Order: sequence, then C-alpha cells, then structure tokens
Amino acid sequence: MDTPKPARRGRPRKTEAPKRAPGRPAAADNPDLRERLLDAAIACYARQGIAATSLRAIAAEAGVNPALLHYYFGDKEQLQEAVSSERLFPLIVGLREGLADGGDDVFDLVGRFVANMGRIIETHPWLPSLWVREVLCEGGALRQTLLYDKIGPLLPRMLAARFADAQAQGRINADLDPRLLMVSLIGLTLFPAASAPIWRHLFGAEDLDLAAQRRHALALLDKGLTP
Repeated sequence: MDTPKPARRGRPRKTEAPKRAPGRPAAADNPDLRERLLDAAIACYARQGIAATSLRAIAAEAGVNPALLHYYFGDKEQLQEAVSSERLFPLIVGLREGLADGGDDVFDLVGRFVANMGRIIETHPWLPSLWVREVLCEGGALRQTLLYDKIGPLLPRMLAARFADAQAQGRINADLDPRLLMVSLIGLTLFPAASAPIWRHLFGAEDLDLAAQRRHALALLDKGLTP
C-alpha cells in the first residue's frame, strides 16, 4: 500500500507595497511638507527677491529635491501665487477684520492698527522686507497682485474713508489728508521694521524693540491726530 505523501507547503506570498502614482515623489507623503516648502519660498523671497530666486534655491532651503516643488506647485509662477494667496493675503484679511468691527473712535482705530501690525511683524518677521522689495519697489513681483488687485481695495480705502468721516465731524486734525494718514500708518509700522538693521546700527539702538517702536508711533500719531 502506498504511503500518502505529505502535502507540499506553498511559499508564503509577499505582501506588495501600495503602488505610488506615477511621478509622485516618495517624500510627498509627508503631510507637513507643503507648508515647509512655502516657508522656504518666503525665506528666499525676503532674502534675495522673487526674480532672483529659483525653484532649486527654494528646494535647497527646504532640504528637498526640486521635484517636490514641481509636484506641489507646478512652476515658479504657481508657487508665487500660492505664497501670495496662502501666506500674504490672509495676513491683510486678518488685519482688516480686526479693524472693521470698531466704533467711531478714530484714535482707537489707529491704536488697533499699530498694535495689530506690530503683532503681525512679530510673528512674520519676513513681511517688512518682502513688502518693500516686492510691493513698493518699481518692478516688484507682488505689486500688481497684492497692491492693486487685492489689498488696495480691501484695507487702505476703508481706513481712508473712516478717517475722512472723522475729519468731517471735527474729531481729527483738519490739516491732515485722510489718504496720506494711511501712508503715515504704513510709514510708522512697516518701514521701521524693514530698515531696523540700518537705524539700529546707526544709533546703537539695539534696545529699541517692536514694543518701543509701537509706543513711538502712537505718541506721534496721538499728537498729530488731535484737532
């Protein structure tokens, strides 16, 4: 009688790793990577300007392969638009919302503008230099998008209208121009922060921090606004 042969055991099947979409970089699975790439772009833009910043330089700043920038943003123009819409524009929207719900007290309005702008600069120290380089300077890459298309209609005109109303009611100095008052607010907040390395070196003024700059701005504005 034949002895039955033991059943042959099959080889264990290998578990196949989930297939990645064609062209998808391995590092793209990191959920925080896109934000890190935007941070790197902002740092490069503020340091050397948008026109002089390549995708390769941004990738080096973030410590990644340039293919990741192409994966997330496509090209340099699309990355620039993402920085504008996701990092810069929300700051201005937040600043406007913090001012739009105030009452008729124009001194309170000015105080909140200076305080809120100071907090923005403190948490986003790249903003002043980027603003000067890419919005105020002729040929700046963000001037059209931010100043004329988005920010211009959003914040300065609203504040200038509030100042004009207060002036018509005799509550602020009649010699002021409401439009130039908005310019003065920017000049007393963003400009000192952008030029801080120069005037701190010139005057040996390392002790003048953002809080001191805010107090100085408010003191000047308080006397200048008084009828």
